Amino acid sequence: MDIIKVIELPKFLDERGNLSFVEQGQHIPFKIARSYWIYDVPGGEIRGGHAYKKNEEFIIALSGSFDVLLDDGHEQQVFSLNRSYYGLYVPNGVWRQMQNFSTNSLALVLASTSFDSDDYIYDYELFKVFVK
Repeated sequence: MDIIKVIELPKFLDERGNLSFVEQGQHIPFKIARSYWIYDVPGGEIRGGHAYKKNEEFIIALSGSFDVLLDDGHEQQVFSLNRSYYGLYVPNGVWRQMQNFSTNSLALVLASTSFDSDDYIYDYELFKVFVK
């Protein structure tokens, strides 16, 4: 769990509106192969509930807020994301679940690999075997 971290991104404050950005190799430790976003999540719904064998991710709450529950098979930690200039680095081999989405929240996820259904571990018991 030591490698998981919240990273503060650059921010330029301006009366016309603020600007933040993220660069591969500069703010995140991987090349971006894919990006996707999660939005219009109904109240009480949970997203994720899986781990990746290879994929790494960087998660940003572009709008609103949500919690990211991470589990390395031994301990769990919850990260609350609610600012667009903070991102959460999640390495491979970590179970992840997103929950407590606020109304109109928007999650941006930058991923190190292209989509590969074989990279996912959806069964928590199989995940625990994988991380041993």
